[in-house]
Amino acid sequence: MVGKWHLGFYKRACMPTQRGFDTFFGSLLGSGDYYSHYKCDSPGLCGYDLHEGEEAAWEQDRGVYSTIMYTQKAVNILASHNPKRPIFLYLAFQAVHSPLQVPARYLERYKSIPNLHRRKYAAMVSCLDEAVRNLTLALKQYGYYDNMVMVYSSDNGGQPMAGGSNWPLRGSKGSYWEGGIRAVGFVHSPLLVKKGTKSKALIHITDWYPTLVMLGEGTLDENQNLDGYDVWEAISEGRPSPRLDILHNIDPIYTKAKNGSWKAGYGIWNTAVQAALRVGDWKLLTGVPGYSDWIPPQTFSTLLLANRWHNERVSWDRGKSVWLFNITADPYERVDLSRQYPHVVKKMLFKLLRYSKNAVPCRYPPKDYRSNPQYNGGVWGPWYTDDDQDEDDNLLSYDLEQMKSWKKAKRRGKFKRKI
Repeated sequence: MVGKWHLGFYKRACMPTQRGFDTFFGSLLGSGDYYSHYKCDSPGLCGYDLHEGEEAAWEQDRGVYSTIMYTQKAVNILASHNPKRPIFLYLAFQAVHSPLQVPARYLERYKSIPNLHRRKYAAMVSCLDEAVRNLTLALKQYGYYDNMVMVYSSDNGGQPMAGGSNWPLRGSKGSYWEGGIRAVGFVHSPLLVKKGTKSKALIHITDWYPTLVMLGEGTLDENQNLDGYDVWEAISEGRPSPRLDILHNIDPIYTKAKNGSWKAGYGIWNTAVQAALRVGDWKLLTGVPGYSDWIPPQTFSTLLLANRWHNERVSWDRGKSVWLFNITADPYERVDLSRQYPHVVKKMLFKLLRYSKNAVPCRYPPKDYRSNPQYNGGVWGPWYTDDDQDEDDNLLSYDLEQMKSWKKAKRRGKFKRKI
């Protein structure tokens, strides 16, 4: 693996090399300086975030812009590997993500864009385009190309406040609107049966695992109960996707709609809960879906951040906690059909309920200040040990015993409510 991990590292068992990768070179956090590779999570909470394996990569750091540095590392891996032996290379670029930084030679091309954020964003994309080209040339040069599959994907929609654009889709990164959850991508390979086509099949990020395992002639255990499907025939041959629905998310903790209720959810679902579900053409949202405006590209505006140019502010759906859209007919989510098709809403609420019963419980642990890099030689990295785990287990056991004692005492009437 090369690039951005951003999947947790509080203990060593969460590191990439403990989660299936033979090698790792990159950052553990989600963002940082593209040149110095330092990341500040908050004032006074700063550290170095470039790693080789499970150690800080001080000696390999030449202050190179991360998009270029990660590409060079990936090319070196391809050059040293035997192309007759299988390889899975996961290259997770930091770009394009804030902070908006880019070498001057790329920025020069976009002098005509007056909006500074948009100009930098465009330049960063050009650098990324060049990186993908150089990687493709390396695949050809070192003998991989004729038997390879390249998947290019993103993790979420753009952030208009930082130069991104999802226009004409609604919403932005962090929201459950299409502008937040749709991501651009492509699959490039000589092995594709139908090339140069666009697929409108339902495909979710969890589908890549079974798809790539089967492409590599691996086997999948039926008892794994995977969320993903093998979608290679849908991509390569244009066949229907085996996927019929996508659970975008259920988060009962992070944000709750003040006006949501069980009544609004027909007694099936509490619509205060933030959730989104796609079934066929239909998409259901409950709770607070997130930032909901439509924002054109800010290319010609010199205004930054909140003072956006020409965006549609939504006011007519305030007080709502349920939405239903036909995404095939209305990908821009402008026509709410929840009142016209209550039977569809109910059916999808029941599906949300079934998903929630099988979901891993949602958890937002408090900040652990032992993670501060100053306690780890100035480097971001694992801080939680087996001794900590034993201590936490003991505390949990103690808390559970205390809770049991309190409940017994309450049943016996030894506790009275204070007035």
